[in-house]
Amino acid sequence: MPSLFASYLRVYEPLTAFDRDRQSYWRRYVSEGRAVAPVEGPGRQRTAVIEALGAGWTRLPDLPEEAYVLETDDSLLVCPWNLRIRVAEAALSARDGVPSVLADAFVPPVLAGQARAVVDDWRSGARVLEHGVPRVHEQIATWGVPLRWFVLFDPAERDLVTEPGRRALRYRTEISKARRRSSRALSVLRKSVGDAPITEAVEEAARWLEEFHPRSVVELDYGGLVDLLSDETLEADDSPELVAGGLAGLSRGEADEASAAYDKLVARWRAVQLLERCN
Repeated sequence: MPSLFASYLRVYEPLTAFDRDRQSYWRRYVSEGRAVAPVEGPGRQRTAVIEALGAGWTRLPDLPEEAYVLETDDSLLVCPWNLRIRVAEAALSARDGVPSVLADAFVPPVLAGQARAVVDDWRSGARVLEHGVPRVHEQIATWGVPLRWFVLFDPAERDLVTEPGRRALRYRTEISKARRRSSRALSVLRKSVGDAPITEAVEEAARWLEEFHPRSVVELDYGGLVDLLSDETLEADDSPELVAGGLAGLSRGEADEASAAYDKLVARWRAVQLLERCN
């Protein structure tokens, strides 16, 4: 379950990306007014998971099918939460690198086995043939924003709200634009730094985007991070611009310019990450 001080990278797909049953379900879901606003979603997700798991952690629960929704003049786009698969993956990740005694205490073997079965079924060939590519529509990062996410957006796509009770900072773009930007970034990084961790990270993000419908919308949401940052800091935030500037410097062979942009970004987001230790 993510910290409330987290950022989110989401993909909203048009209904045509889903099978007929899912299309009917999401239409009914929206018409009944059940869609959840992004500002309320993380808290609702945590509550749903905690209530479903209970105190015993002996089973992988059935979780509600919820989603974020974007409605435009001519289309309806949906970002499903996929809570069951995300809980299963989190349960398996919690056991990685932990002594078996501790792993079994936090995630009992019975729950781990159920989680593995859910993940394997989701990724299996039969599942892909029956339901299409297995897509997890939301990525989550706690106490910061991964620098690779900024590659996908242009500064002009920012939406900032600083009204009390509604504070938010989001970027939204068409998935075709995000794909082009990640492709250009990959080309620059491969030529300038080769198989470095940043190149692999951008490549991973690019591969993830390829799973979705070509008429999808990609969203970067600062989520609960806005509660850690002042209005002035949010208004002055130019992280996508710095990433674009650094890539442009690399493409021109100006390493100092690229390094300066990278150092500024790392320092900015390290300051946010350090707040976790004060929590």
